[in-house]
Amino acid sequence: MLDVKRIREDPEAVKAGARKKRLPVDDLVDRVLVLDSERRRLAQERDELKAQQNRVGKEIARLQGEERERLKKEMGEVASRAKSLDSRLEVIEAEIGESLLRIPNLPAPEVPEGESDRDNVEVKRRGEPRRFDFKPRDHLELGEALDIIDIPRAAKIAGSRTYMLKNEGALLELAVLHYTLDYLCAKDFVPMIVPTLVKRDALVGTAYFPGGEEQAYACEKDGLFLIGTSEVPVTAYHSDEILDEAALPKLYAGYSTCYRREAGAAGKDTKGLYRIHQFSKVEQVVICRSDEAESKRMHQFILENAEEVLEALSLPYRVVNVCGGDLGGPQVEKFDIETWMPSRGGYGETHSASRFHDYQARRLNLRYRDAEGKVRYCHTLNNTAIASPRILISILENFQNADGSVTVPAPLRPYMGGRTEIRR
Repeated sequence: MLDVKRIREDPEAVKAGARKKRLPVDDLVDRVLVLDSERRRLAQERDELKAQQNRVGKEIARLQGEERERLKKEMGEVASRAKSLDSRLEVIEAEIGESLLRIPNLPAPEVPEGESDRDNVEVKRRGEPRRFDFKPRDHLELGEALDIIDIPRAAKIAGSRTYMLKNEGALLELAVLHYTLDYLCAKDFVPMIVPTLVKRDALVGTAYFPGGEEQAYACEKDGLFLIGTSEVPVTAYHSDEILDEAALPKLYAGYSTCYRREAGAAGKDTKGLYRIHQFSKVEQVVICRSDEAESKRMHQFILENAEEVLEALSLPYRVVNVCGGDLGGPQVEKFDIETWMPSRGGYGETHSASRFHDYQARRLNLRYRDAEGKVRYCHTLNNTAIASPRILISILENFQNADGSVTVPAPLRPYMGGRTEIRR
């Protein structure tokens, strides 16, 4: 969340930032300002009353008789008023807190204007899309012919937008995940296998709630939710802690199965593995100092890590700077990586690299103590390192052969028992 002081000092900048994200919250910002003013006024009155209680309490101890009783009665009234103010302040604090959860972060000046993903701005493009000298198949045709993907039986068991990977399909997913995890470990990322069921606090803390409830699977009986990314438990890992500045930045590579309801996606990408309910992912999470320059360096670092994995796999991709209307509430800036998928005739999103400044850290109470002993909120960032099965679309389609076999990318072969290709 934003610091209420920042809203107080420049409410118009907060409103303008929200409008750039197509998330107008003018009335909410105005309401927070009113509540904040009331809170400060009441808090000052309460503090003055409590100071009066302390001062007069010392006098009462030295008095006798009627004067003592008179002051005791007055202080009883003062105590009652102070208690009433505390109750009122508690209500105001709760409303401010709930309101701050719904006010988006300010986008960076570099964020392009735009309404939707169609307005995202290409930053770079790497690799040339393959030109086939035969009629290529899509990943589903390849997967079914090779007996490595089974959607009909998965649907029979689990409904729509589900799938099963089998034989070399299962091995290929494990290979690309394991390869990527090893790659990040070589860069001093700490590997983590995390809970996929979390409490609501973790989702509120990472800014998925409120607002993203429709996309999450809820286990209402237990008050738990299935995660849509390991960003949630990994970023929340140090919540309510004060870290040492010398221990920063923290680099984590979180592996998990992820779940998304895909609410609102009816009729969109219904065929194949592009938009499904369950997938596996290795996520990069960075926790660093409250420093704009360091945040930007870390943002480029995690973006480049993902690019290097794609380049090692010889997959063509492009990077786009996400526009305001597609950015989302908590991000300061986001770069998407889109990998070439022949069956789509274009690039499909496979990675999202985001930085948040202290927006998540304030919600998570995630702090560090600097060299001068001052406690500050951390900055947080994250980026997909690899996500499957969406990346399998690119691998299968880009590495297919005329006879229906698929060549295994060289970096993955050691993870697949030395297999160089997939055949039925």
